[in-house]
Amino acid sequence: RDEKDRVTILSGTEFGHTLGTPIGLTVPNQDQRPHDYTETDLYPRPSHADWTYLLKYGVKASSGGGRASARETIGRVAAGAVAEKFLKEAFGTEIVAFVSSVGKVAMPFIEEQSESGVPSDEFVELLNTVTRETIDAEPTRCPDKEVSKKMTQRIIEAKEANDSIGGTVTCVIRNVPTGLGEPCFDKLEAKLAHAMLSIPATKAFEIGSGFGGTQVPGHIHNDAWVQKVGRKGQKVLGTKTNYSGGIQGGISNGENIYFRIGFKSPATISQEQKTSSYNGVDGVLATRGRHDPCVVPRATPIVEAMAALVIMDALMAQLARHSAAALLPPMPDTPLRPSPFIMPVPGGQSIKVDEASKPKTE
Repeated sequence: RDEKDRVTILSGTEFGHTLGTPIGLTVPNQDQRPHDYTETDLYPRPSHADWTYLLKYGVKASSGGGRASARETIGRVAAGAVAEKFLKEAFGTEIVAFVSSVGKVAMPFIEEQSESGVPSDEFVELLNTVTRETIDAEPTRCPDKEVSKKMTQRIIEAKEANDSIGGTVTCVIRNVPTGLGEPCFDKLEAKLAHAMLSIPATKAFEIGSGFGGTQVPGHIHNDAWVQKVGRKGQKVLGTKTNYSGGIQGGISNGENIYFRIGFKSPATISQEQKTSSYNGVDGVLATRGRHDPCVVPRATPIVEAMAALVIMDALMAQLARHSAAALLPPMPDTPLRPSPFIMPVPGGQSIKVDEASKPKTE
């Protein structure tokens, strides 16, 4: 599909800088075809939102699913681009998503992790080095050229059969500020899961070792602490492994955050389907128009944008916490804090906390 979508910035910037006022963006849809959806006036599409929207609102969009259409994600990508630019310039944060499977065609690390229960060294290296340039070089947005060829063939098979196929997208967030995420209900992984599962056609989410981590004992799965060198050359505490996916207790620990999202096979297919009309009469729905046989190659920028928005929201909450704490006198000595303790502050600075007394041991 070659759609001539082009964004226009209406307000909020001048001479290449933001003004502090809301940034207004518009993307005119120049290639809409509402007449392709006239059949949905009679039949709710199987596995689509036609019927549930009608149940909820008493009315539905007549073309393309309205808010249930993936076209609404253009707003997410536009906003995510702004958030991502700040994160990149302020912290060197990098967000890269890629297609890791289409149907049963998958990158090797998926099968390896299902067998061992934890990510392989090769997968960890991929997370550390994969770039958008490498991903965009492949039409499937899979960084493994051989697997990408197999994915292409599988998508072509679905298209030729007037059918569709699903897949998964893996995302890594590098150089994440520490301390992001709110304990209990707004854990960072919970916010990421919420964001990712709000994307159309998503059906699954796993972070870090995911379901594989349920298969191995704690002495293997636990991430031991070691001293590392930070991005700016400073000594920092990090983990030897990263099976937790960069988040512990719902809070970012500075390691790579990585997760995988499952996308179902697109609901709208160019194939006759036996179903029921809105009034309960059996019939056949035959849809027309342009329908993606597989959405995962097009979903990667949406995943990246939603990840940027989540990290940006969490960062703003943490920066507010630091600003508030700076107005208070230093905390008194307490055995509940290690000695010495440096409280990390986003941006590479730090607040030195008074040395605490060492906890007594028996």
